[in-house]
Amino acid sequence: MKVCLCSYGRVKPDVVAYGREIMGSKISTGCKSLSGTSVASPVVAGVVCLLVSVIPEGNRKDILNPASMKQALVEGAAKLSGPNMYEQGAGRVDLLESYEILKSYKPRATIFPSILDYTDCPYSWPFCRQPLYAGAMPVIFNATILNGMGVIGYVESPPTWHPSDEEGNLLSVHFTYSEVIWPWTGYLALHMQIKDEGAQFSGQIEGNITLNVYSPPARGEKGRRNSTCVLHLKLKVVPTPPRSNRVLWDQFHSIKYPPGYIPRDSLDVRNDILDWHGDHLHTNFHIMYNMLRDAGYYVEALGSPFTCFDAHQYGTLLLVDLEEEYFAEEIKKLRDDVINTGLGLVVFAEWYNVDTMVKMRFFDDNTRSWWTPVTGGANIPALNDLLSPFGIAFGDKILNGDFSINGEQSRYASGTDIVKFPSGGYVHRFPFLDSSESGATQNILSSGMTKEDSPILGLLAMGGVRIAVYGDSNCLDSSHMVTNCYWLLRKILDFTSKNIKDPLLFSDSVRHDKPLYLDDNQLPSRRTDINFSTYSAVVGKELICRSDSRFEVWGTKGYGLQVRGRNRRLPGYQVIDFGGGLNSTTENFNTKRSNSTEKNKDESLGNKYLGSLYRDDPDMPMEVASHWLIPAIVTVSEATPAEERIQLWPLCQFIAVDEFGEIESNEIKFRQHRLPESIR
Repeated sequence: MKVCLCSYGRVKPDVVAYGREIMGSKISTGCKSLSGTSVASPVVAGVVCLLVSVIPEGNRKDILNPASMKQALVEGAAKLSGPNMYEQGAGRVDLLESYEILKSYKPRATIFPSILDYTDCPYSWPFCRQPLYAGAMPVIFNATILNGMGVIGYVESPPTWHPSDEEGNLLSVHFTYSEVIWPWTGYLALHMQIKDEGAQFSGQIEGNITLNVYSPPARGEKGRRNSTCVLHLKLKVVPTPPRSNRVLWDQFHSIKYPPGYIPRDSLDVRNDILDWHGDHLHTNFHIMYNMLRDAGYYVEALGSPFTCFDAHQYGTLLLVDLEEEYFAEEIKKLRDDVINTGLGLVVFAEWYNVDTMVKMRFFDDNTRSWWTPVTGGANIPALNDLLSPFGIAFGDKILNGDFSINGEQSRYASGTDIVKFPSGGYVHRFPFLDSSESGATQNILSSGMTKEDSPILGLLAMGGVRIAVYGDSNCLDSSHMVTNCYWLLRKILDFTSKNIKDPLLFSDSVRHDKPLYLDDNQLPSRRTDINFSTYSAVVGKELICRSDSRFEVWGTKGYGLQVRGRNRRLPGYQVIDFGGGLNSTTENFNTKRSNSTEKNKDESLGNKYLGSLYRDDPDMPMEVASHWLIPAIVTVSEATPAEERIQLWPLCQFIAVDEFGEIESNEIKFRQHRLPESIR
């Protein structure tokens, strides 16, 4: 059986077939045994030919098309007990079952897969390994619409979620889909979240998603063809885990293959010149993902910039093998999150050396052009910018060698070194050889390739700040791993998320009273001969929250410039109503607003201050719509201690929307407001 772990998106492969030691004829004489997809693919092609041949010729034009054939193959396939859906698709092809489906086939549209049972392990891995819960990043699943009614089809109305019981209303499902299905196929993406009111719910949610599709009438027909697609959904839900058990994995800053030449991470591996494995929790980091789940951690993937998540919800932000740049707003927000909200930060970096990158240039016969690495194993200059507020930076050495911590044997495979780290931190050093082009030349000339102690692991515990940095990701990546360092990752997460300090990692022998320091002009620099904007989602791009962010603010820029839909939340902020409510009229709103300070003594100071802002600010409009969303860091009551009433509204942002919750004006005001002295 030939199976493969395919891309994280729509279920692929569709089906699998026998592909190991398949007997076939030689070009000359006799037979030989073959294996691989090159054998499995002809097997499926042969099945298709047989299916076509058994359908009466007079009915073939009415029945057979790419969609109906795919429907017959996937609906007739036999699901295997071991592989997951991304390894086997619908399962092993079954010629007889597919024939029975085609024999009585009526043109229709369907969704593949037609059942999403997230309680079915291991078939529905990775979804079955982690239940849904309120406050999590959306679980996204991409299904395929197969339209056997014609080459073109149309989705008549938006998909609808039909829960089987009242608990199903706790599930919020957003859809993105092909409104026009051409040719023969389209897509249906589900963005699933548990509503806030389900934060304590434990149990299963079940129901159906329906989608109506129609196609123009076939030859000889007068009316259009209609079909209702049904997708059955079954999910497990648990109460929202504590913050200390929640880890956020940064997927946004991992450049997707293959926009450019992103070189491999371990330079010892010669047969894979490109880093094409996806660097995702569910591809080459899937063993690590399973380990973290077994350790009790809940791991979510962030597919949007750092400005699109609420740091109060997570114990640790995990950055592994990242090649992307960072928006200035991201750098500022991460600093604030780590220092002010207690978010733990873990970085597993990679090598970066310009001289080595230049040496890795090669001529590609397919494109007839020279390919040059656009960055190293990781984008160290960008990571250094991100870590600069904490006084941490990586260098440009490429270190290799074996080392041991507390008897745990580890391999450092093309990792980098730490060149800046604050005083009071814990820094672990080991003897390694610098194998970079510049480093190797220098070692040959000066020391005959001797090893030097290099700092590779740094831990910072200062006040509420908890940061851990490590210079190599190979020990977490199952692609070309020599030895794993899952034990180290667990100890690091225990520190950054739960403030549990391992005595060995935080030994006095590795504590530094003086900082590691390297002048900024000596840090690794970006290549000036590469147009990085060609490959980047950051350089030259707009800062937006994508549809995979937690908050129902699609298209939000930065901290929330554009809000779509009714009562949408801005990332990291509460929705504050002026007192009129979303269904109030402007007249009632203005009445409540004018009386807020005098009459509502137990109302929040935030709302009272908004009332005074509205009256006293000459730049504010006199008449506004009632549906205004205001980002607020906190809402305090009069019982809040004075020392906590520092600056309630560091940025008041007003967005006027109409009665349907849509943007009424693109003009948005920004004004800095401070609390009056009397209520600070």
